[in-house]
Amino acid sequence: MAKKSLFEWLTGGGEADTFDEIESGGASYGAPAATQKRSLPVEQIEAEEEAGELSVDVYQTPTHIIIKAMIAGVRPEDLDVSITRDLVTIRGKRERHTEGTAGDFFFQELYWGSFARTITLPQEVEIEDAEASEKHGLLIIRLPKLDKGRQAKLKVKSN
Repeated sequence: MAKKSLFEWLTGGGEADTFDEIESGGASYGAPAATQKRSLPVEQIEAEEEAGELSVDVYQTPTHIIIKAMIAGVRPEDLDVSITRDLVTIRGKRERHTEGTAGDFFFQELYWGSFARTITLPQEVEIEDAEASEKHGLLIIRLPKLDKGRQAKLKVKSN
């Protein structure tokens, strides 16, 4: 059987069994990888549906690493921010507050439910001096950089 062009595959021209072959991992027929069905264990599928990934901006100033995330609709007490010297994990849950049924919506694009994000930091930070604040739905985490070159003079005491 000759391979279909992408246009033929998308429009359904030619033989009808080619989509089944793509789904089962057979011949690709020019289909983009993103359209091919992937097989995942049930536990992994449930985990993916369970928690969405939070979008973040991470940047640095001369003294801090700053993380910003939109958390509109999430109360600060419903957030869990965990920090180590080189990782930050943000977890939370956005509760659904809708007035209507699925058939009443024209678009339904907002994310509702649990979310989490773990960020590997580009350098170590002072976790004791870290600060987190929320204003108008924007979470801002300020992490002071660990100054490895900093020196301190110790005064020797006589006993």
